Amino acid sequence: MTHQQHPIGSGFTAASTADEVLEGIDLSGKHVIVTGGHRGIGLETSRALSRAGASLVVAARNPDRAAAALADTERVETSRLDLLDPASIDAFTHRYLASGRPLHILVNNAGIMGGPLVRDARGYESHFALNHLGHFHLTLGLLPALRAAQGARVVTLSSGAQRITGIRWDDPHFTTGYDPIMAYGQSKAANVLFTVELDRRWAADQIRGYAVHPGVVFGTNLGPLLTEGEDRTPWLSDEELRAMGIIDDSGRPVIDPQREKKTPQQGASTSVFAATSPLLADIGGVYLMDNDISPLDTDPKPIRFGADEDIPSTVVPHSIDPESARRLWELSERMLARGPRAAG
Repeated sequence: MTHQQHPIGSGFTAASTADEVLEGIDLSGKHVIVTGGHRGIGLETSRALSRAGASLVVAARNPDRAAAALADTERVETSRLDLLDPASIDAFTHRYLASGRPLHILVNNAGIMGGPLVRDARGYESHFALNHLGHFHLTLGLLPALRAAQGARVVTLSSGAQRITGIRWDDPHFTTGYDPIMAYGQSKAANVLFTVELDRRWAADQIRGYAVHPGVVFGTNLGPLLTEGEDRTPWLSDEELRAMGIIDDSGRPVIDPQREKKTPQQGASTSVFAATSPLLADIGGVYLMDNDISPLDTDPKPIRFGADEDIPSTVVPHSIDPESARRLWELSERMLARGPRAAG
């Protein structure tokens, strides 16, 4: 609800790390799923939640590669999940539900950004299909386990890119005018709207939703869609990254948390804050950044990328509009029900 969209004074900052946020929190006996929890921010999220005592399932298209990345992490198993493949999502949720475990925390962390237009087997644009619709499908499938936890949280990684655009209701899959930044921005706005409506629908079942902006974290492997097993190549050149102030002249990441440029450990902190903080016990359906609830920016300015520019990341009205949130949920349900090659 919009009246909850204001900072609460958590005591943490943009520079806080995931371990600092979790200090004093015991997650023993808690069951967690993290999508893409073997790379970048997801890997640091998985490691931090494990150190706090949680038992994890890390969902990945390549479980063996994920297991290798998590070899030093306790109480973690990996399981195959392709968020662009409805059959893979159904198989994953069936395996988890069959295990009989409740699900206390679901972190919808996996995502793609940029690149040329790619469509899935249904004809759906890949940013929308993976970043939003795949996680929507997954979360609905895991609802019985979330209910069984008798107190669960769904954390979905969004981005300050939610400011760029709302949902393109007449053409969400870019049958014309594809632009990778617009496609990414739409999917990130969808992540917030999904959170708003999830919380409205499921709070009575003790399931709360949170959307998270992690910051700008270099080296997270966020980039275009890959074929399975393919190594990701940078979407932006070093020259472009330097012009944006993300790396310095020596190619090292610029770390300036107050300007959203963070280490992976700092980037993961808001995810674990959303997943565990007792300060959020009676709050849900909100967008978080810098380990607190974001203020609502009712007069958003255009985003400008540059070394000397502050990149605004606060939430804007179109991303938390309750009517849009209901409309997106219903649209997403219809998209899941459609057969192959529906471009809708």
